[in-house]
Amino acid sequence: MKITIGFLSVLCFPFVATAQVDEEEYHATETLDEIIIDTTVNRVDLKSTEMSVNQMTAEEIKKIPVVLGETDVLKTLLLLPGVTNAGEGASGFNVRGGGSDQNLILLDQATVYGSSHLYGFFSVFNNDVVKNLKLYKGGIPATYGSRASSVLEINQRNGDFQNFKSTGGIGLLTSRLAIEGPIIKDKMSFIAAGRGSYAHLFLKLTDLKSTAFFYDFNAKWSYIVRPNNEWHASLYFGRDVFRFNKLFDNDFGNTVISLHQKHKLHSDITGKAYLNFTDYQYNLKLPFVGFDWSSGIKTYDVKYLLQHYFSPEITLKYGVQSQFYRFNPGHFRPLKNDSSFNEFQIAPKYAWENAYFIDANHEINNKLTFSYGMRHSFFHQLGYETINLYQDHQPVLYNHDLNYYEKAKPIGTKHYQSGETIASFHNFEPRFAVSYLTGEDHSVKASYSKTTQYIHLISNTAAATPLDIWTPSGKYIQPQIVHQYAAGFFQNFADDTYSLEIESYFKHGKNRLDYIDGAELIGNPAIEQVLLHGKTKSYGIEFLFRKNKGNFTGWVAYTWAKSLQQTAGRTPQEMGINHGKWYRTPHDRTHDLTVVAMYQISPKWHIGGNFTLQSGRPVTYPVGKYQFMDMTINDYNHRNNYSLPSFHHLDLSFTYTPHNPNKKWQREWVFSVYNVYNRKNAASINFRQNENNMQQTEAVKLSVFGIVPSVSYNFKF
Repeated sequence: MKITIGFLSVLCFPFVATAQVDEEEYHATETLDEIIIDTTVNRVDLKSTEMSVNQMTAEEIKKIPVVLGETDVLKTLLLLPGVTNAGEGASGFNVRGGGSDQNLILLDQATVYGSSHLYGFFSVFNNDVVKNLKLYKGGIPATYGSRASSVLEINQRNGDFQNFKSTGGIGLLTSRLAIEGPIIKDKMSFIAAGRGSYAHLFLKLTDLKSTAFFYDFNAKWSYIVRPNNEWHASLYFGRDVFRFNKLFDNDFGNTVISLHQKHKLHSDITGKAYLNFTDYQYNLKLPFVGFDWSSGIKTYDVKYLLQHYFSPEITLKYGVQSQFYRFNPGHFRPLKNDSSFNEFQIAPKYAWENAYFIDANHEINNKLTFSYGMRHSFFHQLGYETINLYQDHQPVLYNHDLNYYEKAKPIGTKHYQSGETIASFHNFEPRFAVSYLTGEDHSVKASYSKTTQYIHLISNTAAATPLDIWTPSGKYIQPQIVHQYAAGFFQNFADDTYSLEIESYFKHGKNRLDYIDGAELIGNPAIEQVLLHGKTKSYGIEFLFRKNKGNFTGWVAYTWAKSLQQTAGRTPQEMGINHGKWYRTPHDRTHDLTVVAMYQISPKWHIGGNFTLQSGRPVTYPVGKYQFMDMTINDYNHRNNYSLPSFHHLDLSFTYTPHNPNKKWQREWVFSVYNVYNRKNAASINFRQNENNMQQTEAVKLSVFGIVPSVSYNFKF
C-alpha cells in the first residue's frame, strides 16, 4: 500500500514528515511536491545495495508468541536466518557464527551493553516504545563501527504530538504502562513507559527468603523547532535484583542517555548530531564469604553525520565519531570490619576510540548500483595505570615438559600517568556492496566489509552473563579484525505478495580471545596472563521466504552454517589449544529452521505461531576416566567434541480484540503457549557417578522450560 501526502500537509503537520525522515530518509528539496510513503515494509528493495539486513516493526514483533507472554524484541531476532543464541533462558544473541560481544546494540544510537533481564528471560527493550529495529548481519555501512559481527539498531518512537494516549498490559509475571502526548501541540511531545516483574511476590508464599525481579523505565522528549530543525532526548534506566536466602545479593543494569539533533544545512545536506552516555553496572554481595564486588563500563559518545544528496545518482554520508571508555574490572570491599578480605580495586582502564567515515551510494544506471565507503578508526589505551612487564613481551608461558600453558611472572612494571598513551592502534575498514537488477522483480547482490573491534568481553561461558568483564585492547591484547564476504539472490513476486532472499557468506577473523586451561577470569588483576589470541572462520547459506500480504502472513527461514576457531601454538613446539586444530565455537549451529505464521481470522481474533528446530549446541564431554588415589578424574581430548540433542519447540498465541471503534478504551486478551508439546530441551548435560553403582557414570540433563501457558491483558486509551 502507498500513501501520498501533499507538501502543504507536511508543513502543517511537521511531525508526520519527521517520522518519515527517519524511516525513509527521502530527498526533500524546495521543489518537492509530495512524499511517497511505502508501507510494504517486508518487500525486498531490489535496487538497493543493502543486503544481509532484517527489519521489523513493533506491530510485527507484537504478533509473535514468546515465552511467558511478554513481547520480546531480542527473542524475535532469533526467528530470523543467521541469528541464534545459547539456548532457552540465555541472554544475548549470535550472528553468523560471531560471539554475543561482537554485536553493537544501539538504542536511539546509544550503546547498550546488557541486553537482557533475568539472565535472558526478557530483553531490556519495551515494545510499547519501540518504533522499529534493523539488524545488519553483513555489509555494515561505514557509519557504524566498534563491533566485529553485527549492528542492531533499535529506534524509539516519538510521543503523539496531538493527543494524550496510554497503553499498557498486565501479565502473569510482568506489567507495563506507557503514556504519551503533546507538551506543545504539533511542536513538542513526550512518551514515558515503565515495566516491572513481580514473580518474587510468589516466593514470599514459600520458606525461601529469596527474591528475583526487574524494572525499567523509558522516556523520550521530541521538539520540532521547525520542519528542518528537530531535537530529541531519550532515557533508559533498568535494574535486575536477585537475592537468594541471604547467600548472595546481586543487582545489575543499564543507564542510557541520548541527545539527538537533526537540522538541514542546505536543501541537499542534512546534519545529525548525537551525544550519548551509557553506564552498565554489576554488583554482587556474598555475605557468607564476606565481600562486596562491583564492576562495570561507562561510555561517552559523540557522533556527527552529514547526509549529502550530491546528485540524483549519488548520495553521500560522512562524519566523525569519538568514544571515551572507562572500564571498572572489579572493586572488592569487605562487608564487615573483622572480614578476612581487604578492600581491593583492580586498576580502572581507560580508552579513547575515534573514527572518521564516508559512505557513497552510486546509481550507475537503472540496473546497476554501487555503494562504497571507508571507516578509519583509531584506538588508544590510556593511563592512569601500572602495567606488568614480561620476558620477551609474553605474559603466557608454555611448559614444554608438561605440555600446558601457565602464567608468566612479571619482570617489572611501568607506570603511565593519567591520559598517557599505553598502546595505540589504527585500522582502515573498507566497505563495498553492489546490486544488479537481473529482471523487473529479481536482482543479485554482493558485499564486502572489514570491521574492527577494540574492546573485548572476558567470558568463558557459551552465553553472555552480567558477570562478564569488558576490557580494552592494549599492550598485550590485540583488536579483533573480521572480514566478511556475502552474495545473494533476491526476488519479489505476485505483486510483492511474496519475497525470497538467498544469501551465502564467508567470514574470517583474527585476534579472537581464547583462554588457557584453568583460567581465572573474575577478579584477576593481570588478565593478560590467561589470554591467547586465535583465528575464526564461519560460513553458511541462508534462505528467507516471506508472505507479506493478506490475512495470512509469515515466513520460513533456514540456515546451514559452520562456526570454527583455531588457537595454534605461537611456535612449532607449542601445542596450542585443542592441539592447534580448528574446533567448533560454542555458537556453532549447523542447521537452523524457523517457521512463523500469523493469521487474522476476523477483526476480533488473530492467531500466531512459530516452530523452531536447531542442531544442538557444541559441548565438551569426557571420553574416559581414570582413578588417581581416591579421586575419579575425567579425561578430555578435544574441545567442543560433542553436541547437545537437537533443540525444537512450537509456540502458539491467540489474540482476542473486542472490536468497538467508538470506544476510547481499546483492549485485547493474549493467550499464548510456549513449547506446546512440552519438549524438554537440554540446556546442559552433566556427568556423575551412579548412586547405586559407583563404577557406573550417568548423564544428567538440565532443562529450563517445559510447556509454559500464559495470559496477558493489554489496553490502549
